[in-house]
Amino acid sequence: METMKITDTNSRSQLLAREVIDRIADKWTLLVIDALGKNEKLRFTQLRKHINGISQKMLTQTLRQLERDGLISRHVYPVVPPKVEYKLTELGGSLLVTVKAICGWVDQNLQIP
Repeated sequence: METMKITDTNSRSQLLAREVIDRIADKWTLLVIDALGKNEKLRFTQLRKHINGISQKMLTQTLRQLERDGLISRHVYPVVPPKVEYKLTELGGSLLVTVKAICGWVDQNLQIP
């Protein structure tokens, strides 16, 4: 019976790990976190300039998901035209260490043709 509990716990842990990896392992999420890690705050257009090839739609979707997951915060200033800034939360900052390691590994080991 005790073995069953361990297996159930392992299964739940594996499912949770897969869900987290699915959410953060796409290329845009990693690049947004990396860009925000290099800059304290960025506006939407600034983020788009930092991330080559990302469409407005994909950046919007990625930012919304990261905000829902608690990895970034969004601050809207009450001015005209609207000013919105994004920054990493404490949780996002803790993920930044891993993202930097992945980006560093890519820079060191993959050749750009």
